[in-house]
Amino acid sequence: MPMYMIGDLQGCHQPLLRLLEKTDFSPSRDTLYLLGDLVNRGPESLAVLRHLSSLGDAAKCLLGNHDLHLIAMSQGVRKPGRSDTSQEIMAAPDGPALLDWLRHRSMALQAQGWLMVHAGVLPQWTAAQTMALAAEVESALRGPDLAGFVQAMYGNQPDRWHDSLQGAERLRVIVNALTRMRFCSADGVMEFESTGSLRDAPMGYLPWFEVPGRKTEGQRIAFGHWSTLGAETVKTQAGLLHGTLPLDTGCVWGGCLTAARLDGRKDGGYELISVQCEQARKPG
Repeated sequence: MPMYMIGDLQGCHQPLLRLLEKTDFSPSRDTLYLLGDLVNRGPESLAVLRHLSSLGDAAKCLLGNHDLHLIAMSQGVRKPGRSDTSQEIMAAPDGPALLDWLRHRSMALQAQGWLMVHAGVLPQWTAAQTMALAAEVESALRGPDLAGFVQAMYGNQPDRWHDSLQGAERLRVIVNALTRMRFCSADGVMEFESTGSLRDAPMGYLPWFEVPGRKTEGQRIAFGHWSTLGAETVKTQAGLLHGTLPLDTGCVWGGCLTAARLDGRKDGGYELISVQCEQARKPG
């Protein structure tokens, strides 16, 4: 019963179809774990949501920052940006049903010894705490005041975690860590401007998975969001980075769409499978 963890789709439906064909995926036998950013910037966000929602329990999806942005647009909280391509979902006859399906997706997942998030895990959090905090956001997304939640979701402050945080500030820190973070300081202060490689860490900051003594050391973690990192790691076959596996390999930028195939091995071993993507958007 193979399991596949797949990096950011961002509306790239044709590469997904080719990847599923290459892996001989069967929804009656296999399970897909999509690591967030299912939509936006690519050409077929509507087709991606229709396909994934049709797979039922065979596709388990995380929410990324672009997915949350779409939900916020659907609530009138955010307007489309210059590079957004997911407006067709809101105009489609099945758009409301797809958006309802989307807001019922997960913020973190666990399977076969792996913790899966879209962006990162703060150094103060254990895997169990990460799952519990993700559930708090999921409850807000699925609750009656969706517009109120997404209205309060945006902002860079607070930029660090405290157990005493409550209300909108607590949820905002959780969302920012799970869907936006790349770098943070040794004591968990998040930095949101830098998007480059490991060599581009701002002064005083580290890639979140390199923070010494983080509480998820020893826990295998798969994540997306960081296309420059994932593309370089897969290209060089670098293996796990401090126990983590970056799987956003820049499909929407003309890179690859990549899956890690797991077969339940106790050592957490995996096989990387990629397909080339046809579009080559410029970041912006």
